[in-house]
Amino acid sequence: MKKLKIAVIFGGCSPEYNVSLESAHAVITHMDQTRYSPVLVGISPKGNWLHFAGAVEKIKSDTWNNPDDCAPALVSPDQDAHALLVQTSGGIEKISLDAAFPVLHGRNGEDGTVQGLFELAGIPLVGCGVLASALCMDKDRAHKLAQAAGVTIPSSTVLTKENSTEDAFACAKKLGYPLFVKPLRAGSSYGITKVTGRDELPTAIKLAFEYDSHIILEEAIPGFEVGCAVLGNDTLTVGELDEIELADGFFNFTEKYTLKTSVIHVPARISPIKAAEMKETAQRIYKALGCQGFARVDMFLDENGRVVFNEVNTIPGFTAHSRYPSMMKAVGMSFEQVISNVIELAVSK
Repeated sequence: MKKLKIAVIFGGCSPEYNVSLESAHAVITHMDQTRYSPVLVGISPKGNWLHFAGAVEKIKSDTWNNPDDCAPALVSPDQDAHALLVQTSGGIEKISLDAAFPVLHGRNGEDGTVQGLFELAGIPLVGCGVLASALCMDKDRAHKLAQAAGVTIPSSTVLTKENSTEDAFACAKKLGYPLFVKPLRAGSSYGITKVTGRDELPTAIKLAFEYDSHIILEEAIPGFEVGCAVLGNDTLTVGELDEIELADGFFNFTEKYTLKTSVIHVPARISPIKAAEMKETAQRIYKALGCQGFARVDMFLDENGRVVFNEVNTIPGFTAHSRYPSMMKAVGMSFEQVISNVIELAVSK
């Protein structure tokens, strides 16, 4: 059987560059080499696209970007080509592609920009497409569409740099403290602050604006966060729910990648009836936002038993120990099977 050539895209112009390297290394090393042949495409922090032909371990250690292992590359926009064009000493080498698997986190990778490039080129895309990726990155628009689908959302207000500090104070007073200040379009909890009082607000706003031109002030939901791994296009498979147990504060970047003071429980410690409700809600959100392939839907379960939408990660952390693979493993699907399934969903569209 002919192996499918799968472009694995990693790195990128994003604060989450290093997270992408970890995820991509895991995807490549757990890909079924009897069925798929990975074509490695790295994007430097400066935005250079490079075909990488070195040892996979160099991706994880961030030593991949060097002249011995890399050559400039670009995706052919010709829909008949389905190819990566690599600049070599002998000219342009054409590498045919059967699908592209972006393993990129945050802006310039998870927000529909890279997805648009491959859709324009007619190359099957693993995961969510342009519209779903862009919508899920925009917390306000994602919330509004989920609400239109009958899902409860947090109260929030969007601000730009045109708004004054007094505007922010007024919005915060209406929402009540504590509240969260977040960049509207960012991932991995970058730029997010839990604000417990008025005096903390200006600093939190300044930080959030470092990551986006729009920010969102959002009520803090008293309760805990529950995640749901969803896989599929039309027919959906859901993993076991997970639950984040926090010792203090919120699930920020440090906690997400070190778990210093937090614990993730799989399955979530909730009743079977509530678990079924949250899985159904996750699927409703997934469909309302037009997701395909795979995504992780994060929700809150408040102290009154309400299910409240938080966000959708269209390219969640993808190491063997990340939340998404762990939730799928809990329903009997190995990491290798997850990768094969999402690739097959792309090439069978």
